[in-house]
Amino acid sequence: MEILYQSINLIFSFDQDLYEIIFLSLKVSVNALIFSTFFALPISAFIAVKDFYGKKALKLFFNSLMALPPVFVGLVLYILFSKSGPFGFFEILYTPQIMIVAQIIIILPIIISITVETLEIINKEYEDFFLMFNTNLKKKILTLLWDARFSLVTCILAGLGRALSEVGAIIIVGGNIIHYTRVMTTTIALETSRGNLSLAMSLGIILIIIALILNSIALIIKSISIKNSYE
Repeated sequence: MEILYQSINLIFSFDQDLYEIIFLSLKVSVNALIFSTFFALPISAFIAVKDFYGKKALKLFFNSLMALPPVFVGLVLYILFSKSGPFGFFEILYTPQIMIVAQIIIILPIIISITVETLEIINKEYEDFFLMFNTNLKKKILTLLWDARFSLVTCILAGLGRALSEVGAIIIVGGNIIHYTRVMTTTIALETSRGNLSLAMSLGIILIIIALILNSIALIIKSISIKNSYE
């Protein structure tokens, strides 16, 4: 109980180092989410609408990538972007930029897989409508994305939750450098090993609060989606 009390006090003391870690975590994860969403939505809509050879294999590929081990992602990026690697000239190893890249690789398949499933259901409902008006591919994609907008937000929030909880890849490529690449999950791992349980616990509480907020938003959006007949 004493550790919990100290953790809560640390949160409400607005400790500069604590909130620096929190804001960096949010910055990295939100940036990764924005880039992932930008690529995921058109790819997902195309897969959902278009029938093409290898579609099932492509869906299986993205579904399989959902289980991609984050530490393996970190290892591959480390090899590629180290000084001796083919992309070493970018010099982004141990920076927030490479952490964003790692999170994009991890959450992009998640958003694509969930979004494809959602859009395919709606596409089946609209199949006769599209056929009646001889709708082209571009208009089909735009229509599905717009009408599924509430459901898609929950798909995107799932990606954000995964990004915020990531530790394996970003600790490898980010290096967990204080005041530079240290985020909530890597700090929890480090401070727990050091015995600084109050700081680790305070960050854990913050992560739980963020998770509760994201789930609450998802539930609200889901109810709006059902109300507007998007489910």
